[in-house]
Amino acid sequence: MALTDHELAASLARGAGEVLLAERAAVGASDYDGRALKDRGDRAAHEFLVRALAHVRPDDAVLSEEGKDDQARLDADRVWIVDPLDGTREFAERDADGVWRDDWAVHVALWTRDEGLTAGAVALPARDQVLATGPGAVTAAPSSPRPWRVAVSRTRPPELVERLAARTEVELVAMGSAGVKTMSVVVGDADVYLHGGGQYEWDSAAPVAVARAAGLVTTRLDGSPLAYNRPDPWLPDLLVCRPGDHEQLAGLVHELLSTAGNDE
Repeated sequence: MALTDHELAASLARGAGEVLLAERAAVGASDYDGRALKDRGDRAAHEFLVRALAHVRPDDAVLSEEGKDDQARLDADRVWIVDPLDGTREFAERDADGVWRDDWAVHVALWTRDEGLTAGAVALPARDQVLATGPGAVTAAPSSPRPWRVAVSRTRPPELVERLAARTEVELVAMGSAGVKTMSVVVGDADVYLHGGGQYEWDSAAPVAVARAAGLVTTRLDGSPLAYNRPDPWLPDLLVCRPGDHEQLAGLVHELLSTAGNDE
C-alpha cells in the first residue's frame, strides 16, 4: 500500500536519521574528525532523501539545503523542502567521555501549490523520536505558568531574547538546532521559540508543519504569515508559541523591533 504524504515524510526523516547515526557509529576512538564527519553526514543524508524521493515521488520537486536550487521548483505543484541535517555542529560533537550530543534533527516537509505546507516530519534520531503531521500527530502541551521558557541557541548570544527578557520575565533554555528548539515547544519543554538571526526555508518548513499540526501558532516576528517555495529561500525570522501567548508576545516583539535591530 502506498504511503500517504504524512507517512512518507515520517519514514524519510527516520531513514535519513538512521543514515546519520550510522555515520557517527563508524567513527572510531582515534580517528575522530568533526569537520569531516559533518561533511559526510550532510552528504549521506541528502543523497538518501533525494534518491528516496526520486523513487517514490518522481514527479515532485525537491529543495534541499545540500542540493543545487533548481528554479524549476517554482513551477511545480508539489515541492519537498528538506534539511538533511539540521544542527551539524551538534551532530559532530561529543564530550570528553565520548558521549555524542542528541540535539540535532532531520527535516522533511511537503509544500503544495494549493495548500502550502501540507505534511512534515522532524526526526530527532539520537533520541529515537519522530514527530510528524497526519493522524496521530502530537498535541502541544498547554501553556505553563509564567515566566515563559524561551528556547535559545547554546552557541550564539540571543540578543533579541535578551531584550525581551529586559521587558518581561523569561527563562532561557539553551539547546541545539532550530528543529530541536521548535519541537521543544511542541512537547512542552519550552513555551516559545523566536529567531531573528537568519534562516532559510529548509530550517523551518518541517518544524512549522509539525508545530501547526500540534496546534501551535507559527508566524514571522512581525506577525505576518510564513511563505514557502519562493524564488529566494531566505526566510530570516520565526515565532513559535501557543495560541494563548501569541498576542502578547507579538506585541512585545513588535515594540523591540521598532526600537532596535532584530539580530538574534
